[in-house]
Amino acid sequence: MNGIEIVLCLIAGYLCGCISSGYFVGRFYHTDIRTLGSGNAGTTNVLRNFGVVPAIITFVLDLAKAVIPILLIRFCFATGTDWYLLCLYCGLGVVLGHNYPFYLGFKGGKGIAVTSAVVMSAAHPVMIPIGLAIFIAAVILTKYVSVGSLFVAWYIPANTLVFHHNDKAFVHMMVISLLFTVFAYFQHRQNIVRLIHGNENKLWQKKEEKEAASDEQS
Repeated sequence: MNGIEIVLCLIAGYLCGCISSGYFVGRFYHTDIRTLGSGNAGTTNVLRNFGVVPAIITFVLDLAKAVIPILLIRFCFATGTDWYLLCLYCGLGVVLGHNYPFYLGFKGGKGIAVTSAVVMSAAHPVMIPIGLAIFIAAVILTKYVSVGSLFVAWYIPANTLVFHHNDKAFVHMMVISLLFTVFAYFQHRQNIVRLIHGNENKLWQKKEEKEAASDEQS
């Protein structure tokens, strides 16, 4: 693996990540989703403003834009020792593109859906049901999507630690893995403050409460 491969993976990931599913779903309804609710172009804001079906479409498309390029990298570098690291760089590019799409004034989502997609496509298969179960349990018990999202942010570092600790590039892998967590927590900084003060927005709220929502997940 060389620097050119890393840069190409980052660029390819970023361009795929820039496909803002939530924004385009909103345009179907002749609305800029970023002017509603939290102003976030992510799945939860779509759910609260347009309903379940548009939210599912947004989520699936967000998964696809991360899964497809990462699976291509796995296929192309399957016999190499650095495929996982290249997948991480591609996934990181997707998250950056999703969060900061250049053509939308660098205002996108929060990267949780695409981070989940990176886990699904780059991580060991056993991590997927475990992580999904933790996410669902956290949301059901707390009614806060943000809590589940903050757990998701640790999936990739956990996978790297458990399944790649013997790799020669482990330290490099771990640093990149932790960047996913750092970006997720940075994007959720307002949610964390509201959780601390006990006024975070719950997943299912009445319509009048939706209007007051100031930040959502993606």
